[in-house]
Amino acid sequence: MRIIFISILFILMLAACNPFAPGLDDSPGTTMKLLSDQKTPDGIFQNLKYAYTLRDTSIYGQLLDGNFTFVYHEYDRSVDVTWGRDEEMRATSGLFQNAQRLDILWNDVVSSSIDSTNTRMMIKRGFNLTVTFNPSDIIYVDGYANLTLARIQAEDPWMIIRWNDESNN
Repeated sequence: MRIIFISILFILMLAACNPFAPGLDDSPGTTMKLLSDQKTPDGIFQNLKYAYTLRDTSIYGQLLDGNFTFVYHEYDRSVDVTWGRDEEMRATSGLFQNAQRLDILWNDVVSSSIDSTNTRMMIKRGFNLTVTFNPSDIIYVDGYANLTLARIQAEDPWMIIRWNDESNN
C-alpha cells in the first residue's frame, strides 16, 4: 500500500512539472537589461520603442520628466490640446491595456538642436505607429514626434519634458 501511495505521489509531482517549459526569470533588473542608456537621444527612442512594444507603463514613465507636457492638434475643432504627465500616463496606460499589439518604427531625424550647456535638446523625428486592437481593428498613425529633452547636467540621462505630436490622427 505504501509503494502505491508513493508511486501516485511521484506521478502527481511529475504531472505538475513540465521539463520543456523554462522557468520564469525573477531576478531583479531583468527589464532594465533591455533598456538603452538614456544619456543619448537614441536611448530615449529605443526605450520608447520598448515601452510601446512591451506595453509597459513603468518603462514609459521613466522617460517622462515630472513637468512633462503633451501637445496635439485636434483637427475637428482646430485647436491645440495640452495635458500634463498624469493625464499622459492615464492615456498611455489605457492604450497599452486595450491594444493587443503596438508597433512603432522610428524614422529619420528631421531636425535637432542642442543648447550650449548640453542640457536641453529639441529633436523632431518621423514615426509610423501600428495599433492593433484586434485583427479587424487596426489603426495606422504616421507623423512626427517633436520632442524637447532636458537634463540637469551633461552627464545625466535625458528626460522628455515636452512632446508635440504632429501626426495624422
